[in-house]
Amino acid sequence: MEQIVRKLNWIYYGQMVIAMIVLTTMYYMHMHGLYEPLDKMSGLGQAVQYIIIFDALVTIPLGLYLIKLFHPKTETMYFKCAAARILLVSNTLPLGIAAFYWMDCYRSMIWVAAIAAIAWYFSKPTIGKAEQEMAPKDPNEETY
Repeated sequence: MEQIVRKLNWIYYGQMVIAMIVLTTMYYMHMHGLYEPLDKMSGLGQAVQYIIIFDALVTIPLGLYLIKLFHPKTETMYFKCAAARILLVSNTLPLGIAAFYWMDCYRSMIWVAAIAAIAWYFSKPTIGKAEQEMAPKDPNEETY
């Protein structure tokens, strides 16, 4: 179980590294004027907002509920479900950060990224959480 949690931690912190790379790149580009800011009220600006907000509304609850939905019985299945949970929950974080800077520091997008960051925090893999999620719901259920 420790190896699975260790692999999941690589995915977990890898998502934060991706978010930090996006943050650093977009900040640098914003400060040096390397792109034309997108008007948040234009058609494209509103479409980008809708896509990111819809992504957050779908993937964050789905990612947090994924383990309960499939209830893994094997360690391999648990690894796949937990990795999918981390990826689903944290994919909105870099998108929200990029949209924040692309729309000339539009605060609504940083709030969407903050919600994804909070959900990302709750998806942190630990041995205790893994054992709890792998435990059978019914005490008479067979374990593998």
